[in-house]
Amino acid sequence: MSTDEQPDIPTLSRLLREIAGDELLPRFAQADAREKADGSLVTDADLAVQRRLLTALAERWPLIPLLGEEMPAAEQARLLADQDAALWCLDPLDGTSNFTCGFPGFCISLALLRAGQVELGLVLDPLRDECFSARRGQGAQLDGQPIRPYSPGVQLGDCLAMIDFKRLPKARVADLFGADSFRSQRNLGAVALEWCWLGAGRFQLYLHGGQGLWDHAAGRLIAEEAGAATRLYAPGGNAPETTLRLEKRIALGAANEDLLGQWQTRVALPMTLA
Repeated sequence: MSTDEQPDIPTLSRLLREIAGDELLPRFAQADAREKADGSLVTDADLAVQRRLLTALAERWPLIPLLGEEMPAAEQARLLADQDAALWCLDPLDGTSNFTCGFPGFCISLALLRAGQVELGLVLDPLRDECFSARRGQGAQLDGQPIRPYSPGVQLGDCLAMIDFKRLPKARVADLFGADSFRSQRNLGAVALEWCWLGAGRFQLYLHGGQGLWDHAAGRLIAEEAGAATRLYAPGGNAPETTLRLEKRIALGAANEDLLGQWQTRVALPMTLA
């Protein structure tokens, strides 16, 4: 294969499905988890997927290095320092807590970064055998079929919200509820899938208080290319972030810009991380 051949979604989708079938599905609900320094969990499944993809991607596209969640922070920072170079960004197992407990909400998230932005993204849900994908400027798909956001109404009260309360300041949580707030609330526990489900119309409002680059890179591109409105904010900031960074970001999303405007008012930025 030519080293300058552009990564394509069908090849990447087949690769993710093959590795998920080998490394994730046999270990589902049977993996032993270890706690990392930041309090998150890692399993042999996370590490196996990252090793397999590191090798497979290097064989096909040897000029594109890989930034993985399960890498030392110094190595991650070194790889991201050159924002103009092409770079894979991988979360080998998003939803590790779900995976170890047998809760059906986890995925592999893979993005291609180039020129300071996300160029391509894929998110594979192995249990549902759903592969979401997008290339910048070309829309978003679920297994090759276009996806679009959906809203049952024009007010927050018409909408289903996906909210991760654990990472929100406790003082802010009560303010999210009320007669003029969302119709109901859910939390899946797999960030990349949550972005994709927003893009596919499975809920209408989104709020998460602490996402790393590998959490939002692929899924957010998919949501945006589907037509959803999204924003990332630095903790304590009230201006949207546009630079790719490793630091945790507060994420907001909605089925359209009008709903996002109402949602931003309700959330009341700026906000710090919990």
